[in-house]
Amino acid sequence: MNLTVLGSTGSIGTQTLDVARERGWKVGVLAAGRNLDLLAAQITEWRPTVVSVDGSVYAEAMTRFSTQFPEIKLIADPTEAATLPADVVVNAMSGLPGLAPTRAALEAGRAVALATKEAMVTAAALIWEAAARGGGRLVPIDSEHTGVYQCLTGEALEDVAEVILTASGGPFRDGPADLSGVTPQQALKHPSWSMGQKITIDSATLMNKGLEVMECASLYGLPLSQVGVVVHPQSLVHAAVRFCDGSLKAQFGPADMRLAIAYAIDAAPDGMTRPGDVRAARRGAAVGGHGGWPMRGTWEFREPDHARFPCLGLAYRAGEAGGLLPAALNAADEVAVPAFLAGQIGFTDIPRLIERVLDETPSGALTWDTLDEVQAWATARAHELVKRGVNS
Repeated sequence: MNLTVLGSTGSIGTQTLDVARERGWKVGVLAAGRNLDLLAAQITEWRPTVVSVDGSVYAEAMTRFSTQFPEIKLIADPTEAATLPADVVVNAMSGLPGLAPTRAALEAGRAVALATKEAMVTAAALIWEAAARGGGRLVPIDSEHTGVYQCLTGEALEDVAEVILTASGGPFRDGPADLSGVTPQQALKHPSWSMGQKITIDSATLMNKGLEVMECASLYGLPLSQVGVVVHPQSLVHAAVRFCDGSLKAQFGPADMRLAIAYAIDAAPDGMTRPGDVRAARRGAAVGGHGGWPMRGTWEFREPDHARFPCLGLAYRAGEAGGLLPAALNAADEVAVPAFLAGQIGFTDIPRLIERVLDETPSGALTWDTLDEVQAWATARAHELVKRGVNS
């Protein structure tokens, strides 16, 4: 297996390299941002032929790497990196910058293991069109979506009554009742997973689960009404499917993203070319020493608290409306979370800001051009609300 890893210095990227190391896979292309120290260590280990860096550090990287690694080709374009030959392109880039490389890889006929949920949230129809044009294949990297994928393998979608995604509930699942005074430090203490700051805050607000609901519906061609959420504090059951006959199939395992990464990479070469085109993955060896994981303990399942965590309802609202609202929702959240981390707004201002942006989002059909336009508008409007006050 020869991999391209986009976002190699981030959380999912580094865990992807852990899996590649354990499986004995090769990495021919690395795309990173600005962390040149970690990237240098990765180049030393993996010896890729092409390396992409953020344009802001390209000159520094050229000076630093041209002598140290004269054999590599250095570029400043992850989209170009995504189109280069590889058995699987792992897109672990965070946020909207991962959208263009996803499109390019699919149009180039690549198999994409996708951790960039924003691509499917904001532009699902366009992404599937890109796959159809180029013959690309797609499999999600996510504990919940991988669980759904496994549960649906060998099943007919018309037999599915409901897909159920689990949420840990985040650090505030048991309180306090009033979340207006919680701090970034408190919100960053996720009880189950080790992740980047953005996704950790999204988990604390349940926005991440809302985005996953939207992504799930787009991946499997389901209406949002058939995608439910339950809070499962133990984070061992990752997803379940309820069938029309009333039976349930669930996927569970340790809270370790490397398992989802390995499964997705195994599945990607034969993955989805259209919504719901679920095919069996090749089965590899156990990852991370979990082959003997014990099935013990007490498991809880609760209804999510929509009143305390309104971001979940906002995601359902945007997904039901479709069009440009999902992109506006995501763009507003991309502004709100850093503003909260910087102390510019409070925790409960995050859903207020997003709701303001959704209320003002113009209607229109989704195209690549209108997608760019609404993202730019929503980003600017969200920054304005941060500056002037969310309730202004």
